[in-house]
Amino acid sequence: MAAFNLKNVFNYSTVDVLDYSIFNSSLSKLSFDTKCLISTVNQYSYMVAEKDKDFKEALMGSDILLADGVGIVAAAKMLNGDTIKKIAGADIHKHLLQKLNQEGGSCFYLGASETTLAAIRKRMSKEYPKVKVGTFSPPYKAEFTAEEDAEMIAVVNKFKPNVLFVGMTAPKQEKWSFKYKDQLDATIICPIGAVFDFYAETITRPSEFWINLGLEWAVRLAKEPKRMSKRYLYYGPAFLYELFKAKVANFTGV
Repeated sequence: MAAFNLKNVFNYSTVDVLDYSIFNSSLSKLSFDTKCLISTVNQYSYMVAEKDKDFKEALMGSDILLADGVGIVAAAKMLNGDTIKKIAGADIHKHLLQKLNQEGGSCFYLGASETTLAAIRKRMSKEYPKVKVGTFSPPYKAEFTAEEDAEMIAVVNKFKPNVLFVGMTAPKQEKWSFKYKDQLDATIICPIGAVFDFYAETITRPSEFWINLGLEWAVRLAKEPKRMSKRYLYYGPAFLYELFKAKVANFTGV
C-alpha cells in the first residue's frame, strides 16, 4: 500500500469570526504529515458552545475549523466584510476519501450503529476501492465509561488509520476527539456527525440546488421538524441576536 504522504502542514489562511479562527482556503491546501484535528462550526454549535466551556475549548483547540453553516458565513461578512465559503462535514469527508483513494490510504469510522457502518463499508467498496476501511460501533449513551473510552482508543490504534471519522453527534464527538487526540494513532481526526448517515443513505442530504441557495437547513427542518426545530427556530434567531450585539460592539467600540 502506498504511503499517505501529505505535506505542507497547515498551509492555509483563516478569518477571525466571533471567537473562532475559521478556515478560508481551498480544500486542496489541506495537506498533512502530522496529527491534525479538523472540526466544523455552525450557528447551532456556536450557541451551544457559549454555554458549554468544554465544547468551546474543543472547537477553539481544533487545528482546522470549517464553516459548516450559512450563519458563520454571514457572520464573517457582516462583522468583518470577509467572504468565506461554507464547507460542510460532507465536503471534507468526500475530499479526504478522494485523497485516500488516490494514494492508497486508510480510514476508520467510529460511531453510529452497525447497520449504518455496514452500509458505509458497502458503499466505500464501490466508490473508493483503494481505501482500507475499519469501523466500530460504540454504545449509544450520553457518556462513556473509562473502560469504553479505552476500548475505542485501542480499536482505532490497532487499525492505525490515516483518517479517523468520529460520528457521535455534537457536542460529544468534538469533545471526545479533542480529549483523546494525543492518544489516538491517526493522522487526521475529523468529527463529522450526521455525515455517517448521509453517506450510508439512512438520511438523505438535501440536493446541491438547495445547498447552493443556502437553504440546506430549511430542507432538513422540513424533513425532520421534531429533531431540527430547536436547532433552527430557537438557536437561529438567538444567533442572529448575538451577531447584532457583536456588530453594535464593533461600531461603538464597546
